[in-house]
Amino acid sequence: MAEELPIRRVEVSFVGTAPARRVARAAGVSDVEAHGSMLRCLVCGSFQPFLEALRGHEVIGFDSAPPPAGTATGAA
Repeated sequence: MAEELPIRRVEVSFVGTAPARRVARAAGVSDVEAHGSMLRCLVCGSFQPFLEALRGHEVIGFDSAPPPAGTATGAA
């Protein structure tokens, strides 16, 4: 049986508008929601592609937690 990748619910606040499109294209990122300078998404596995998508954008807040129970993750 393959090991299941960790999934985290991430919330980031930026100076200026959140880079939602850029983050949504990052490998392992799903369920992207952006409202002004606030961005929420799920990150599955490595954070590296997600962090690379943030390059050049000033982050002023960052929180990561397990997703709420019952959250659709696409995992079978």
